Amino acid sequence: MRLKSFPGGLHPPDNKQFTAHKAIVDCPLPAELVIPLSQHIGAPADACVKVGDLVAKGEVVGQARGFVSVPVHASTSGAVVAVEPRPHPAGKPLPAVVIKPDGEDRWIDGLAGIPAEEQDDESLRDRIRAAGIVGLGGATFPTHVKLTPPGDKPIDTLILNGVECEPYLTADHRLMLENPERIVDGITILQRLLGVRRTLLGIEANKPDAIAVMTKACAGTSIEVVALAVKYPQGAEKQLILALIGKEVPSGGLPMDVGVVVQNVGTAAAVADAVRHGRPLVERIATVSGPAIANPQNLRVRIGTPLSHLVAVCGGAKGELAKIIMGGPMMGSAQLGLEAPVTRGTSGLLLFGPGQFPRAPEGPCIRCGRCVRACPAHILPTAIAACARLDRFDEAEGFDAMDCIECGCCTYTCPAAIPLVQAIRQAKAAILAKRRKG
Repeated sequence: MRLKSFPGGLHPPDNKQFTAHKAIVDCPLPAELVIPLSQHIGAPADACVKVGDLVAKGEVVGQARGFVSVPVHASTSGAVVAVEPRPHPAGKPLPAVVIKPDGEDRWIDGLAGIPAEEQDDESLRDRIRAAGIVGLGGATFPTHVKLTPPGDKPIDTLILNGVECEPYLTADHRLMLENPERIVDGITILQRLLGVRRTLLGIEANKPDAIAVMTKACAGTSIEVVALAVKYPQGAEKQLILALIGKEVPSGGLPMDVGVVVQNVGTAAAVADAVRHGRPLVERIATVSGPAIANPQNLRVRIGTPLSHLVAVCGGAKGELAKIIMGGPMMGSAQLGLEAPVTRGTSGLLLFGPGQFPRAPEGPCIRCGRCVRACPAHILPTAIAACARLDRFDEAEGFDAMDCIECGCCTYTCPAAIPLVQAIRQAKAAILAKRRKG
């Protein structure tokens, strides 16, 4: 049987063998937790604690600001020692609440779940928002917003993303193997809130063990597990929709425009934790890997843990570091050092030594068309990049620059080593800035 997929894309080495077989391990608490107030798409949270305050695990330390925002919580119990800008994965210092753990790891009093059957839909959405649940696949879009589609956008299909197509990363893979019941429990809550008629769980065929485990866990439910072709970026939202149900999200549109909501399997598990146990999102699974880490692992890590602590827990770096990436090698963000903390969107941390993340010197475009053939968004990366370099952003917009999903396929496949996706990001940023000015 031919596996479902999408046009375009690539087959980079997956390099998942370093951690795919390793069970999730609890990461010890660090000496200090740095909890950014900006960890999600939308308005950052506002700090609601001050230096000297004692907080419990799960206590709100940053209040949501607006509908497209979520609160931020203490990842353990302890004392607030600073509320100030600190290094952030975005590359610049941003406001954060700094907590010195007291070693008790004590949950806030009164934390308890309420059976979903005893709550109305509005109460469930409020609980999910109060728990700070966001998309854990990397986008960090507030989950309650996705669960509140406009009345003129009926949702008939819920898609669960268990693809994890980025090389090296195996956090979702291990979660499916070790906690399938939590995922299914969360899916049933999402199904109810969206009122969908079908639910599909997509998993790449290179995870046959996860396909088997999730198929067994979904037995007796309306959830259909679908094996997908192994190709990058199979887990991108629009490409996943096209592969699974054959619908193409229109240019400039959203999945809800074709009646679909997509959620990551980790997000589903977090929804279950919030509803069944009242637990806010204070930890996540992250893969620490790459050729320059001594002992690659899948860690259950508290939000706010410094990246340097993850490296120490995994045995340290093997020699000099030349490249540090938060996330995957294709769409992740390069880090200047290990000072930034883990956020809700941290799916992984990858370390590379000299020569282990090679990049040839940039040359002239040879018009080979490889970037066009690889582009899963069906745009012209080389044309958009050329416009961006000349500051001709109106022309870049005319070439559908805003449809770029920033997967990096164009840069990866370019024989001239032109940083195409970086130029397209520049164009998108300029276009958005112009739109905001009106």
